[in-house]
Amino acid sequence: MTRKQRRMTIIGGSLAVLALAAALVLNALRDSIVFFSTPTMVAENHVQPGKRFRLGGLVQPGSLQRGDNLAVTFEVADGGAKLPVAYKGILPDLFREGQGVVAEGALDANGVFKADTVLAKHDETYMPKDVADALKKQGHWKDDYGAKDPNMASGGTKPAATTAQGNSQGAVQ
Repeated sequence: MTRKQRRMTIIGGSLAVLALAAALVLNALRDSIVFFSTPTMVAENHVQPGKRFRLGGLVQPGSLQRGDNLAVTFEVADGGAKLPVAYKGILPDLFREGQGVVAEGALDANGVFKADTVLAKHDETYMPKDVADALKKQGHWKDDYGAKDPNMASGGTKPAATTAQGNSQGAVQ
């Protein structure tokens, strides 16, 4: 084997090993690439207790209950199913019943989603595209979700532009 053939063999072998490693990593991440799962997806996929994922949907009106030491429970629904959520901590200022929410955590053995992070929509007109698409798919989309702000993007789920400070007046928050 000449020196050039040996070099090309080493380079080809290295590229094959790198491609195999990339394929294995992407295959391992296949189920967690989705930004969030809806309660219907959780029920359909029979998510095992202890597996971490993000849960997204609407906070069911009338389901919010506050307990001792910042403990709260509420239900997240997507129209097809609902899932009870337990969280201990300070909720975001914009967290309300009937609003979109994404929570990170895992199911416990009783089927309750134990959240360690809760994210609420950031203003009255914003809704994550994935949540809006899931609501449309379930038939629970309201045409007035994006109608309040005339500066909405074509998808109707996100403001078209914001300043570096995050509001139209340019004031630092």
